[in-house]
Amino acid sequence: MLIAWLLTAYCVLIVAASVGGGWLPTFVRMTHLRTQLLMSFVAGLMLGIATLHLLPHSFEWIESTSQVGASMLVGVLLMFVLLRVFHVHSHGELPVAIDAPLPRDSGSRLPIAAGGPAAAHAGCGHGGGHSEHDHAHDHAHPRSLNWIGMFFGLGLHTVMDGVALGASVTADAGHGAWLGLAGLGTFLAVALHKPLDAFAIGSVMASGGWSPTQRALVNLAFSLCCPLGAAIFYLGVTHWGLGESVLGYGLALSAGFFICIALADLLPEVQFHDHDRFKLTTALALGILLAIGIESLPGHSHNHDEHEHEPAAHEHAQASSARLPLEERIRVTPTAADRALSVGGSSALDSAVP
Repeated sequence: MLIAWLLTAYCVLIVAASVGGGWLPTFVRMTHLRTQLLMSFVAGLMLGIATLHLLPHSFEWIESTSQVGASMLVGVLLMFVLLRVFHVHSHGELPVAIDAPLPRDSGSRLPIAAGGPAAAHAGCGHGGGHSEHDHAHDHAHPRSLNWIGMFFGLGLHTVMDGVALGASVTADAGHGAWLGLAGLGTFLAVALHKPLDAFAIGSVMASGGWSPTQRALVNLAFSLCCPLGAAIFYLGVTHWGLGESVLGYGLALSAGFFICIALADLLPEVQFHDHDRFKLTTALALGILLAIGIESLPGHSHNHDEHEHEPAAHEHAQASSARLPLEERIRVTPTAADRALSVGGSSALDSAVP
């Protein structure tokens, strides 16, 4: 029950961050540089959480390294297909103010289709030939339909974020983390990223002439997808009998989600953003440092030496914890090597007794 309350608190804060992100253009002048700095920081946090927390933790629930790798690959591919089909991560094309021009004309490098940082850079006065194509592209695809595709894509994206949050909180609580810190890194990564997504869908709807009330309702519906994903995963593990191994697969999938999202935000700017490199790199490093700091908190370490026990202790803990709900126990399944050592040692001792 405590895990459920913590998940609920996290989800309420994420919904608030998402709804606030929808109103961000009204109160904050989101220049191109500010947007990219925030994206770089959040991308660094996501990379750190994925590689230092989610992925190592998945090995504690899945014994096969190949299965962990395959699950992470599936997560990367699922998110890639989602981004490719719905263009839900084109934060760079938002109608933000550009505060620094590109040092050289990069019109030949801009992609033809609208859907990346190129559109934002086109606003700097580069690649004028593509603006004509973008104008025709707008006529071919009515703006009233643009936000629908983005809403559907971002909704699925947010459900996946909810799955990541549910897996992280549930696994951390079983790992021995203090409950208030369970899933903290994943929560921060999702909560800091949701305003960008809400900003995207709100800006697209605003350009299509939708009223503030309509934009707020759509943004609220979009933000509720995160609690939906978290609830489905949590209930599946704790009440629907999906098995504890689902935690491992969920963590590995979530690592793939986060890695793909982070790289989708970072790599386009490596190619197109020729200014403020030091600032963007510093923001990325700060995000990674925050992930490292979170990983050093009590109960977040994944040093397997801390979990080595005698075989008898493993069996006793496993027998006693089997009667407890998932929220109150730590997984202590003995390995095959432990069992073999226990049996072999007992046989040798018996043969030595006359």
